[in-house]
Amino acid sequence: MKKMLTISMFLLAVIAGHAQIKPFRFIHISDTHIGSPNGSAEEDLRRTVRDINGQHNVAFVIITGDITELGTDAQLVLAKQILDSLQVKYYIIPGNHDAGWSESGGVHFATTFGYDKFQFDYNGIRFIGCASGPYVRMSDGHVPRNAIVWLDSLLAKTPKDQPIIFCNHYPIDNSLDNWYEITDRLNNYNTLMIICGHGHNNHALSFENIPGVMGRSNLRAKAPLGGYNLVDVTDSTIVYTERRPGGAPLPSWLTLRHPRVDTIGHFERPSYAINAQYAQVKPIWAYSSDANVISTPAVANNLVIFGNQNGVITALNQPDGKKKWMYKTQGAIFSSPAVRAGKVVLGSGDGDVYCLNALTGKLIWKVKTDASVLGSPVIVGDTVFIGGSDHNFMALNLANGKAFWKFNGLQGPVVSTPLIYGNMVIFGAWDKHLYAVNKNNGQLAWQWDPGFSVINFSPAACIPVAHDSVVYVVCPNRTLYAIDAVTGATLWQNSETRVRESIGMSADGKYVYGKTMQDTVVAYATSHTAQRPAWVMNAGFGYEHVPSMLIEKDGQLFFGTRNGVVYAVDVATQKVSWAYKIDNSMVNTVRVLDKQHLVASTMDGKVVLLRVK
Repeated sequence: MKKMLTISMFLLAVIAGHAQIKPFRFIHISDTHIGSPNGSAEEDLRRTVRDINGQHNVAFVIITGDITELGTDAQLVLAKQILDSLQVKYYIIPGNHDAGWSESGGVHFATTFGYDKFQFDYNGIRFIGCASGPYVRMSDGHVPRNAIVWLDSLLAKTPKDQPIIFCNHYPIDNSLDNWYEITDRLNNYNTLMIICGHGHNNHALSFENIPGVMGRSNLRAKAPLGGYNLVDVTDSTIVYTERRPGGAPLPSWLTLRHPRVDTIGHFERPSYAINAQYAQVKPIWAYSSDANVISTPAVANNLVIFGNQNGVITALNQPDGKKKWMYKTQGAIFSSPAVRAGKVVLGSGDGDVYCLNALTGKLIWKVKTDASVLGSPVIVGDTVFIGGSDHNFMALNLANGKAFWKFNGLQGPVVSTPLIYGNMVIFGAWDKHLYAVNKNNGQLAWQWDPGFSVINFSPAACIPVAHDSVVYVVCPNRTLYAIDAVTGATLWQNSETRVRESIGMSADGKYVYGKTMQDTVVAYATSHTAQRPAWVMNAGFGYEHVPSMLIEKDGQLFFGTRNGVVYAVDVATQKVSWAYKIDNSMVNTVRVLDKQHLVASTMDGKVVLLRVK
């Protein structure tokens, strides 16, 4: 009886909440992809803006992500210029295209538009929208940890009967690695629907009992005109109608009725059963950051040091994971720190390279650049080698940050870690090229590209490896390349195993390792002449695409995956030694301490010290 009264009271509260809704119309635009080579995306958006401005009953516009094609600063500025000509207020959030190749790590989306998440109330409904990645490194979709923290704070102040419409770029399903964190929260509230983009088509969906709507792309695709959706809200219905600018009215294609009736169901959740299968590996400690960690922690001076997407650098005591110190920068951090001589160096999305005292976290020096610094440093002797998004690669004095030299021949950002090989510094950029420059004076030795007209296949996320005067890289076109370290000429290439952006080298230099897009780890013999795989093993990790490098130590090959699992493979037997699932998000390249200990970090902000018995 008590349960029935509780349900009745909830339904009465929901009905009362709906009684507060007053009719209105808003517009849902998605996937504008500004930055098209022929200007068609820009033309489509300008046409849509003119069409909206010709209407007189529109309350506001919501734009659900993939605003640009590649997230460049120029594309963001152009998109804002077009959207600012709207005569009604608009609310906007980024999508994967705005963050995945972003030269600022997504920082400039927020500075260009003023935010990357929003909340407002209109005619009785609370609208909530937030960003989703992946950020800089390829992975599954992901609602950032700092956005989850923000959502918790917002919902804590929201009445349970308050009607809510939630907005995101991704469908709130397993397109996101942490979808359940959204649906678990929203199912506790009077959520009328979730709207999204990403799929470029109009679809009625259901997200764990919550009605969902995917809106079409604004692009014309193969049609004469692009389009968007009119959304009419009343106290009992939400009606979606597609509109093509200047065209004849189309019939409505979806009517949602509310209040919704919940149904009981079993919903998918990530499985951690693999941890029971390999009980010999356990975390000594685990630390949860309040923002994404998208880099490899440094381990030095008995400390574990890393940055997060809130711009905070944190040092934990290695034995127990307790916080030692923190330092706040003004931009998101994607740079993996390097430590030498008691100094820790890394870049920030605020455009500075920072050098801190590794023991205390006190600033020693910082160097301002002209754009975000997403690349990771390598320190050799007294020199810091690091690339940024200002199209420069620098050699800085570790003592004071002064530049020994700058190489300014780039056409895109550096987001990875350079390889120091012999007298050269070798690194990729999101401009199609791999570069080799003299480490003493920064003079270009050679540049190489895989031969594609678009930057999407750049050797930018991979950390190169080299042996016996041959440099090896893998690119997003799923090909391994062997390059002459002296001339930059391609010696051979192989694509039969579909290795994407993860690479490693054996401790003796005899093999190059790769992680493929489906279950397998492969090894190629290092050679000046063409090679096929020396061995291929099924590790059982499933579909895989994240650029988490493979590290061999003491006969074990370590790597992370897109779904939060760290693997160790015995290279002699080519069998999985153990695996451990940390969470359900991308594992960055791991920091291997020895055969029995490693530090791993995940996109969702987890940092753990694992021990193998």
